[in-house]
Order: sequence, then C-alpha cells, then structure tokens
Amino acid sequence: MNARNAKVKTLSYDVELRRERSAETKQRIVEAARELILEDGYRTTTMAGIARRARVNVDTVYELVGRKPVLLRELIEQAISGVDHAVIAEERGHIMAMRLSTDPVEKLMIYSHAMRKTHARLAPLFLALRDASSTELEARDVWREINDRRAVNMRKFIRDLRHVGGLRSDLSIESAADVVWVINSSEVYSLFTKERGWSPNHYERWLADTMCRLLIP
Repeated sequence: MNARNAKVKTLSYDVELRRERSAETKQRIVEAARELILEDGYRTTTMAGIARRARVNVDTVYELVGRKPVLLRELIEQAISGVDHAVIAEERGHIMAMRLSTDPVEKLMIYSHAMRKTHARLAPLFLALRDASSTELEARDVWREINDRRAVNMRKFIRDLRHVGGLRSDLSIESAADVVWVINSSEVYSLFTKERGWSPNHYERWLADTMCRLLIP
C-alpha cells in the first residue's frame, strides 16, 4: 500500500469513527429526553436539562436532533419502530407477518399483539405530544402529521383485511379504518391500563376480540 492509499484509508476510518460517535451521542440525547419527559412532563423538560442528562452541550442537542418538538418526534418514531431509528410501516416485522397470513383472525391477533407492545413504549410519549400540540405550533404540526399517517396506515390495513375476506360487506374501507384508528389509539390504551387498571395482556385480548367482532363477517 502506497502512502496516498494509506492516507485515504485513514481518513475514511476517521470519518466512519466520527459518524459512529455522532450516532451514539444522538441516541444518548434521545434517551435522556425520554427519561426527563416521562419523569417531569414535556413542558417542564428543558433543552438544558436534556443536555445535562446526556452529558453534552446544548448546542450539540440542537445540532444532532433539533428543537424540542423535533426531539419528541424522534422519540415517538423510535417507540413506534421499536429500534433506535424510524422504520417505515411496510418493513416492520408484524406488518410483514400480517401480509403473509391469509387468515383474517390471525391478522388481527398479530396486530393486537404488536399494538400492545408498541403502546407500552409509545403511549406516554404520544400523549405528551398531544398535550404539547395544544400550545406549540411546531408540536401541533408533528401531532397532525403522525395522526394522518396513522389514518393512512389503517386504510392499508383494512384493504389487506378485505383482500382475504375479513371485512363485513356493509363496512367501507374508510369507516372501518376510522374505527381501528380510534380503538387502537394511545388514548384508549392509556385509559384502560392507567385509569381502569387493565394489564397489557388484557388490553391485547380486548383489542383482538373487539376488532374481530366489529370487522369480520
């Protein structure tokens, strides 16, 4: 290896190392934000507090993630995906499993199980975003975007269900999707598990049973 190639290789290694460290720092910031928002609430949590918890400068928080509503959006995307980065719906494990199934009841069982696991991570953060959206324009935009995306995904879900004969003939795609959009929401999950003391497993069984009764012929 000549000196030029060695230098290029060293520079490439340095760039990759900096990229990895930046990703690690970003995730540390995200984790710090999650802890503080769940401990103290969205409005009480400050960017300075997040920076202190993550052991970075405030400027680093803005540089790697962004403003507080953007940071909350990142938290929600990770909670939905179950990993440290956003994953589009079509690439999530339970969506792929549902599409492989030709049994409407099995599809709904898979979906209910996935929602129980997702809401355990998502619900507190989603409700924090809802509350923030009442006073912050940027948070309101994120809230609307995520809710609209949920509605689009519900229509895809219902079309897939109808494709295997799992939708009542008297229900339109839109009305069935709206029903699922409501009953699988973070608000409903929180009402049952926080206010009424249901276990997550109880919620999962209820969601599967309710969808089967409402949707399947």
